[in-house]
Parts: sequence; C-alpha cells; structure tokens
Amino acid sequence: MQKFSIIFMLMISASSLFAQTKMAACCAPVAATDQFAMLASNKQFVTSHEAPLPFLYHSANGNDITYKTPDGTDAHGWMVKAQELTDYYLFVVHEWWGLNDYIKQETERLSNELGVNAIAIDLYDNKVAATPEDAGKLMQSVNTERAVNIIKGAYSYAGADAKVFTIGWCFGGGWSLQTALLGGDQVKGCVMFYGMPEADVNKLKTLNCDVVGFFAKKDQWITPKVVDTFIINMKEAGKKLMTYEYDADHAFANPSNPHFNKEATADAYSKAIPFIKERMK
Repeated sequence: MQKFSIIFMLMISASSLFAQTKMAACCAPVAATDQFAMLASNKQFVTSHEAPLPFLYHSANGNDITYKTPDGTDAHGWMVKAQELTDYYLFVVHEWWGLNDYIKQETERLSNELGVNAIAIDLYDNKVAATPEDAGKLMQSVNTERAVNIIKGAYSYAGADAKVFTIGWCFGGGWSLQTALLGGDQVKGCVMFYGMPEADVNKLKTLNCDVVGFFAKKDQWITPKVVDTFIINMKEAGKKLMTYEYDADHAFANPSNPHFNKEATADAYSKAIPFIKERMK
C-alpha cells in the first residue's frame, strides 16, 4: 500500500510538472518581431499596404553581395560603397515587400547623403513580394534564428572596425532596433520608422546606442499607446530615445508606398539625417 502511494504521488507530481511546463510554453512572451509578423493575418493590415508601382532602379554604384552567416550558409544583401574611404556603415532593413528596387534606391540615396557605406540587409533571402498577400506570407515566413544569423553575418562582413547605424521601415523598423541590439559596441545609432518596439526591458538594457523613432498617430497597429510604452521601457532601461509622431497613417514613409506622406517623410528625414551625422565622430 505504501509503495502504491509513493508511485501515485510521483505520477501526480509528474502530471503537475507537465501542466506547468505546458502553461509556461503557451504563456511565454511573444518576441517583438514575431508579434509584428502576426499582423500579416490581419486582413485590414494587409489591405492597408498598397502594392508598389512597377519600378526598376539603375544604380550608379550599388551591387549585390553575398556573405557568410555564423551558421555557415550564404546571405544576400545589396551594398553601396562610400565615395571616400570610411569605417561608417548604414544597415538598411527593408519593408515587408522585401529588398526591392525602391529599397535599393533609398539605400544609395542615404549612402550618398551621409557619406557612408550602406548595406541593405535581405531578411527574405532573395525573395520579393509584388502583392500584399505575398508580402504577408514572406513576413510570416521569417525565422528569427535565420534573421539573426543574417544580421550577424552583415556585421562580420563590414568588419570589426565598422561603426554601424541602422534604419528600417514597418517590418524593417522593428528589425532596425533588433539589428542595433545585436551590434554591441559597433552600433552608433538606430533609426526606426513605426516598427514594433522591443518590450523586454532587460534586453533594452543591452543597447549601446541612442534611438530615434518616427511614428504615426493614426497607426492602428503601432499605436500611440505602443509608443508610450516604448518610451517608458527605454527610460527604465536607462537608454536615450527620441520620438516624433505625425498626423499620418502607418507606412507614411515607406519607400514603396505609392501614397506616402511627403510632408511627414521630409520632416522625419530632416531629423534622422542630423541624428546620424551628429554621431559620426
């Protein structure tokens, strides 16, 4: 009887442990990037992004690059080298459409204006969407481990002496912040346009740079409340964050947006460019 009681108690204990483990797994916090990717299941979010108009960019200096990632595989990117030798780099993270010609054009424009090397990081592994539905599928297909390897590979490609800034829009806005978090002492500044902020304060404490964020007051997804929480979390982490909010909708500054807000976009860049230049010392 005593032996049966011991076995029964062990079974109850094991059952309880399994239940706790299952509950912990289902209640684990969702990563910021995964949280944003889930928006691809929201029909309203998908239809709010108009398909880019056909566009073919002929670059003066940009070229496709291939580099190794920490897991030994190849990653794709697109690079513009500065006209003068410099250790400064800008890592550009594309919108949910992928590394299309609009992103290439913006990458070269920023490289020329800032006088830095610029690498457009391709988190879609050479895939580009033409429709909102395809863009949603690609965004949801991004594996976090793979994306982190692609970003780490870009840092290795730039070299240990590289001083890096990051920028991105929408999907790329959130990944701009994640790219900065992965940069260690090499990262010098982060620019994010209405991307999903990192909510883990302990993770934000590892950030080694200032952040400037541009958001839209009419954004139904990266809402003013989300921005307010980000501000609180950055303060708690002891990090410097500057935010600007515009009377505009989500994706107002997306390079591929046929109806981007010219005024808000111009104002945002009038702040983003000096933010970067002030930290190029």
